[in-house]
Amino acid sequence: MIDWYLKVVRDNYANFSGRARRSEYWYYALCGAIIGMVLKGVDYAIGLEVNIVGTLYSLAVFIPGLAVAVRRLHDIGKSGWYFLIIMLPIILGSVMLGVSILDTTPGFTVLRLISILLFLGGGIWMIVVLCKEGDAGSNEYGEDPKRPDDFLNEIGSKEVY
Repeated sequence: MIDWYLKVVRDNYANFSGRARRSEYWYYALCGAIIGMVLKGVDYAIGLEVNIVGTLYSLAVFIPGLAVAVRRLHDIGKSGWYFLIIMLPIILGSVMLGVSILDTTPGFTVLRLISILLFLGGGIWMIVVLCKEGDAGSNEYGEDPKRPDDFLNEIGSKEVY
């Protein structure tokens, strides 16, 4: 798991080209979440009321996280700009939820319902897209990351197995 995380953060920090396997993306996400929780505990242990260490970590890994998400989309044949389309309902739902919280109307309003549905719908859509199996063989973004180049060079063929 750490190998995948280091591959994203150290070897491909701002690499937006090529393709990323599901395991590369999801192991990076899992390891990042674990590190984030540990850093939250560190902030709590040293008595910080604001999550300073975790925020600094989030800023440091924002670019590699975005890059691996774009490469993951490339693996399924989508442009990296597709990520903005996926994030749009999540961002819009978050903003609308923030606005609805400021509303003093008691109860569950239509604005709150729409904002929650947008947020959840966008999140579920993103998970489904990022869990989808990559294109077999090469696509317009590069070779299949499941097939190592050394193996291809050794056998001298690029047939899909």
